[in-house]
Amino acid sequence: MFMGRDQYGQYWHDLGKHPRKELMRRIGRSSAKKMYQDDKDGSTKHVGYIIGGLWISLYTVTPIEK
Repeated sequence: MFMGRDQYGQYWHDLGKHPRKELMRRIGRSSAKKMYQDDKDGSTKHVGYIIGGLWISLYTVTPIEK
């Protein structure tokens, strides 16, 4: 399960197993570019998508079970 947060602080909940597809459907776009972030060791990693001018960072949601 994934959720996203854009550069304006808007949250995108319940993105399911395929967040790229779901975000494009909700925003009404047909393409997305991968968004990358530099790591402290100099490598880059995929952290989200750029869709229709929105820079959306993705996060995994894990349920808390006791």
